[in-house]
Amino acid sequence: MFTGITAALGSVRRLTLRGEDALLEIETSLDLGDVRIGDSIAVSGACLTVTTKADRIFTADVSAETLSLTTLRSVKTGDRVNLEKALRVMDRLGGHIVLGHVDGIGRIVDETRRSRSIVFGFEIDPTLDRYVVAKGSVTVDGISLTVNRCEKNIFYVNIIPHTAAGTTLGFKKMADAVNIETDIISRYLEKLISTGKKPDGATRPTGKPTEGVDVEMLARYGFLK
Repeated sequence: MFTGITAALGSVRRLTLRGEDALLEIETSLDLGDVRIGDSIAVSGACLTVTTKADRIFTADVSAETLSLTTLRSVKTGDRVNLEKALRVMDRLGGHIVLGHVDGIGRIVDETRRSRSIVFGFEIDPTLDRYVVAKGSVTVDGISLTVNRCEKNIFYVNIIPHTAAGTTLGFKKMADAVNIETDIISRYLEKLISTGKKPDGATRPTGKPTEGVDVEMLARYGFLK
């Protein structure tokens, strides 16, 4: 689990294809002193497992599934990536709950300078549009961002100077591809509401049957008007 608060940038040394998978080697100023083999690091939003490390360099295997869903399939030597070590129990949750499981690739379709900030518009796959809401959270290349507004298949975020200076968003340009992870809570809610069923034979501690979560139940208890 991650927070979407980028800790450091890394530089791709090489991506070596191994059949349908790949080995990614990254150099970084990120403190790797407490990173053990087998630990997770989010690389531009994709959760990868550290397989080797030495000084300022670590390697990670990239599965065919990850290559198919992320921009990692097209990285080149010298490309910069956002890095975040896995969240510890006592760490602050400064962004939002990020799993490092990329849902798909988005593209920059709008870029507007407003004072010292940048407003980016990202176009995403129509199947992901329903999971992105105004004032909700979304992860772009591993960065936790607040959605300003939404249009059909496009959402907009404001990038403050601090975020631009410390992440890859500071040098992104029109049509560039980015990794998108939507808020996992919305997916769980969708499944609960769309199912609207109770497990066979399930009961409350009182012995009464449990209720499924559906629109009628939410309205009955005042969650919907």
